[in-house]
Amino acid sequence: MSRIGKKPVKIAKGVTVTVTPANEVVVKGPKGELKEAIDRDIKIEVAGEEVLITRPTDQIRHRALHGLYRALVQNMMVGVTDGFKKELELVGVGYRAAVQGQQIDMALGFSHNIIMELPKEVKASAVAEKGQNPRIILESIDKQLLGQVAAKIRSLRKPEPYKGKGVRYSDEIVRRKAGKAAGK
Repeated sequence: MSRIGKKPVKIAKGVTVTVTPANEVVVKGPKGELKEAIDRDIKIEVAGEEVLITRPTDQIRHRALHGLYRALVQNMMVGVTDGFKKELELVGVGYRAAVQGQQIDMALGFSHNIIMELPKEVKASAVAEKGQNPRIILESIDKQLLGQVAAKIRSLRKPEPYKGKGVRYSDEIVRRKAGKAAGK
């Protein structure tokens, strides 16, 4: 048995979980509603205050999906109750960000500013404190979408190893390299 897959998912207070006949899990909570289509081989049932995920056989594919769908349902549960948050840091001279509605306007050292449209499920805010690097804070109930948006923003200017300039996650550690050694 999958160690993760066999653990039941506890249903938090104020959250309702329904499984449709098309094998789709719908989780509704105080922060919103999330849906996830589940593979038809994996069985999901709501038993009291828990969601149980079972697999039909010990095939490699079923074993892989067992833990995956348990983790996805758990993330949905956390998303609709607490939500998820990612923080990006802009390291570099003149790097800055501004948020207008669902658009982020970033100056990342290119000739033009980069304007990125965010999905409606993601909320963003930009923080610029004196003496610190500008930060972009992203919040959403969908962990997968949040990670994808954060990775897209980071890919616009990845942190480079010599000066450490670029867009990085706030908890990311950038390994620095020594520069070119001087002649003699």
